Amino acid sequence: MRADLPPEAEVPTINIESADSQFASAYLSFSSDILKQNEITDYLVRAVQTRLSAIQGVQRADILGARTFAMRIWLKPDRLAAFNLSPTQVRQALAANNYLAAIGQSKGALIQVNLSADTNLNTVDDFKRLVVLQKNGTIVRLSDVADVVLGAEDYNADVRFSGQTAVFIGIWPLPNANSLDVIKKVRNEMESIKHDLPSGIKGLVAYDATDYISNAITEVLKTLGDTLLIVMIVIFLFLGSFRSVLIPVVAIPLSLIGGIFLMQAFGFTLNLLTLLAIVLSVGLVVDDAIVVVENVERHMSQGKTPLQAALVGARELVGPIISMTITLAAVYLPIGLQGGLTGSLFREFAFTLAGAVTISGIVALTLSPLMSSRLLTPGIEERGLPRFIASNFRRLRAAYGRGLDKTLAARPVVYTIWIAISLLTIPLFIMSAKELAPTEDQGVVFAILDASANSTLDQNSHFASVVNQVYQSIPETEFTFQVTFPNSGFAGLVTKPWDNRTRTIFQITPEVQAKLSAIPGIQAFAVTPPALPGGGDFPVEFVIASTADTEQILEFAKQLQMTAMKSGMFVFPPIIDVKIDQPQTEFIIDRDKAAALGLNLSQVGGNLGDMVGGNYVNRFDISGRSYKVIPQIERSGRLNPGQLQDVYITGPDGKLVQLATIATQRDTVVPRSLNRFQQLNAVKLSGVPMRPLDEALGFLEKEARKILPKGYVLDYTGESRQLRTEGNRFLPAFALAIVLIFLVLAAQFNSFRDPFVILAGSVPLALFGSLIFTFLKMPDPSVSFWTQGWTTTLNIYSQVGLVTLVGLVSKNGILIVEFANKLQIQGLPKLDAVRQAAMIRLRPVLMTTAATIAGHFPLTLVSGAGAAARNSIGLVLVGGMFIGTIFTLFIIPSIYMLLARDHAEDREQEAAATAADI
Repeated sequence: MRADLPPEAEVPTINIESADSQFASAYLSFSSDILKQNEITDYLVRAVQTRLSAIQGVQRADILGARTFAMRIWLKPDRLAAFNLSPTQVRQALAANNYLAAIGQSKGALIQVNLSADTNLNTVDDFKRLVVLQKNGTIVRLSDVADVVLGAEDYNADVRFSGQTAVFIGIWPLPNANSLDVIKKVRNEMESIKHDLPSGIKGLVAYDATDYISNAITEVLKTLGDTLLIVMIVIFLFLGSFRSVLIPVVAIPLSLIGGIFLMQAFGFTLNLLTLLAIVLSVGLVVDDAIVVVENVERHMSQGKTPLQAALVGARELVGPIISMTITLAAVYLPIGLQGGLTGSLFREFAFTLAGAVTISGIVALTLSPLMSSRLLTPGIEERGLPRFIASNFRRLRAAYGRGLDKTLAARPVVYTIWIAISLLTIPLFIMSAKELAPTEDQGVVFAILDASANSTLDQNSHFASVVNQVYQSIPETEFTFQVTFPNSGFAGLVTKPWDNRTRTIFQITPEVQAKLSAIPGIQAFAVTPPALPGGGDFPVEFVIASTADTEQILEFAKQLQMTAMKSGMFVFPPIIDVKIDQPQTEFIIDRDKAAALGLNLSQVGGNLGDMVGGNYVNRFDISGRSYKVIPQIERSGRLNPGQLQDVYITGPDGKLVQLATIATQRDTVVPRSLNRFQQLNAVKLSGVPMRPLDEALGFLEKEARKILPKGYVLDYTGESRQLRTEGNRFLPAFALAIVLIFLVLAAQFNSFRDPFVILAGSVPLALFGSLIFTFLKMPDPSVSFWTQGWTTTLNIYSQVGLVTLVGLVSKNGILIVEFANKLQIQGLPKLDAVRQAAMIRLRPVLMTTAATIAGHFPLTLVSGAGAAARNSIGLVLVGGMFIGTIFTLFIIPSIYMLLARDHAEDREQEAAATAADI
């Protein structure tokens, strides 16, 4: 590459950045009422940037909107012509007379001295006095033909904080660093920096992405407290005794501490997802202990002592608890081992939850029986609240028995309902609204500004100020920031904290977009940051690629844009990234005239570049740092291309030739950029959908296939690509979870029939219950509907909830099927065995289900930072467990009668073998 660059080009650099580093984790603002931007920039480079870069975990601290010092030589074309000078001659004089000499040393017999020569220029006055021409006793100095100022390298960006001129420093943490820790250290260092700032400079944290994470973690901790309280109340209402409640309650902290210990042992951090795993585990880890307590109490009611009841009850449950524990832990294996974004995000979540569940199983088989033998007392159900609860539960069990008898007597009807519900899960899944992750209220609204191709920084700065006025008109605004370029820009509105505002970001954004759309002369698109790392600027980023010409691809993209606009599925017409609207003036050189005047094209091109290009000649020094020297025609001399016809080119023997003598102008329009995707010419459509992302992408895919000929490729970037990639991973992971559970149960029951009974009688029914809440999600968020507050989409959080649901609801089937098998072996007929098993296991099934629902119900009610993800997984688990358990209690016994093995044959074979032995 270096061989293809001009000799004066700087050495190219290669920056390797993490994929999710599009936006910094924090932006620090530095502003002043008295200092210029280049002065602020120089102070930040010398005194602040290095301190921030040295913080452990910081990948880089970049200055945004920087205006680095430069010696600007603003050439005056009319003065150059008066002195018969060209810009190239000025450039040559600068190169020859601003030279940093390294002479060496003088070495005597006893001493040596370092030598230097005053051959370089360092101040504005030094440059002004530089002689650029001496002829016939006339001296022409640089100040005679140019204005010399200490300015900036470029003036192509303008940064403002709440309307005031500022310079930003963006902080990017290392990919493997904890952002919370890094930004906390940055904030601490920022407090120290503030004390050292010179008078006139103000510094503050303009934007901190970890505020959202910190608030989300706080909300999760609040949810954890609510969950613990609700679970304890539910357990108490079922058991009716503080002694009984104490046993499963003790299992909660032990299991959580054990899970956290395993999490630390594996090197996991305490983050948003591991905390969510801990919240979910509260409703899971009590199940086994509840089953143990209930079984011990049942045996005590039959006349056994607490010690005998604990021993017998625990031995009865060794098999079921091992099965339930391994089943639930195995469910998370596909999630933990999954690749892609889901695997990266949920690996720690899955293994933390699996660790807590495993510990809970160990606690249930060891500590819970011990505590039961010590704390439980006979006859506890004969007095007070326990008596009231027991009597009501007996009535409930009697009603359940009557219903169960009816379903067992009408098994063909039950099978029909079971098959119908199982089949209904397929259209419910297909027709559910799908997206990568639920959109979160992160407390910020970004605006992407798109101006005309020939707009200037001055014009765009005006538009940015209007955008700032729009932002300031929103009551929830705390502060704003803008980064503006000649034909584009970027703005941000940071809202007040979540507790200090009544409207969510989803209610604020439409108002912002409506006001931005009313600004004449510029397009402004309001967007919210993606919920997951790695997303692009817009949710929809749809790529059309081909070997065809860009103009041909663009025509198809415009057709697709018009169709999308008419569909009403997008907030604004999708933006096309390729725009053929960049004005360009080409100077056509008459080669014959140039040759006749003794000019070659390198001279012509070099002279034009010296005049307009703004390339630096060499460097000068200020307090130990070097800065560029940049000669360029002053702005008044290049307001339009026609003015350049009057400039002069250096000809033979130093004679000047006016450019108009050898060149004419040709105005053309060219693309702003030519984009490629996987080595193909490409055009990208970007937008914000009003419908679920999956539906919007499906619409574009269908319409594109209608108009695109063969040889065109459809692809995606950003969040759209993540959705298409991660969406295809769910079904294999879900299938693997089913297979793992089946194998675990087959090994435990020594049968292939029993696992099928458990899974077929519980999983489809629970999925039906959870998918109702995704199916009823209104596709259009602008349409108010009564289901809006308690529905969700199919996203990576709800999909993890569905996988978790498989393990949870299977536990109910394990309790019933395992006990029915035991009763058959003891001599009961198959029908009586499954009926009695369902009746006896009704209480533990309802208790564990109620504890699980109670543990997850607070997730459906939360609000604030990170609430959408917790709502999503909570709704799926609560809905699936509630509806799935009701169906399971009535359908599993009928399926058991259809598919389970009749152990009467085993008893006959054992009896025959015993008789033969006798």
